Amino acid sequence: MLPGVDFTKRDGFVTVVTQDARTGAVLMVAQADREALERTIATGEMHYHSRTRGLWHKGATSGNVQRLVSLTADCDGDTVLARVIPAGPACHTGARTCFDTGDSEDATRDVLERLDSVIAERATTADQTATSYTRRLLADRNLRLKKLGEECAELITACADGNRESAIAEGADLLYHTLVALRGVGVSLRDVADELARREKSA
Repeated sequence: MLPGVDFTKRDGFVTVVTQDARTGAVLMVAQADREALERTIATGEMHYHSRTRGLWHKGATSGNVQRLVSLTADCDGDTVLARVIPAGPACHTGARTCFDTGDSEDATRDVLERLDSVIAERATTADQTATSYTRRLLADRNLRLKKLGEECAELITACADGNRESAIAEGADLLYHTLVALRGVGVSLRDVADELARREKSA
């Protein structure tokens, strides 16, 4: 069992705050008893306890499982932080998190974070025989820089022509290739966001 967890304070339950290990987003908050945490540790996938449903395996029917990365008890022992890799939405509404505001800015940020996470996963996969376009770019500096230049030129052309549809497509291509190029030198989307935040404060 996870050290430091105290099930006596809340009638045998602890609060579980589930966080996306890749983006830091809080996905959901639920309850767990000793059996749920034991099943989580044993299977490597999140299990919770509902007062109405009893023990339940997140994603057992929907496929939206949450692969466990780490469990950490707080200083009081009555709350556990679960860092996970989600296979799909956390909320029963279909939203990525149970705290989804529906804000379009949030949705845009989420898409970029997920893309950056996928690129990071491709960069660190232990299977060196795995092939994908992203891995090809990450393995070949000249290729990824060549593609970055090409996509930049294509976006410039689309904007110069006033072609909105083409500008959207080329902009998406450029964002992807930019994230790959940044990852190639060990820079993440969060690193860039932190730099923008720093500049915003000093503006």
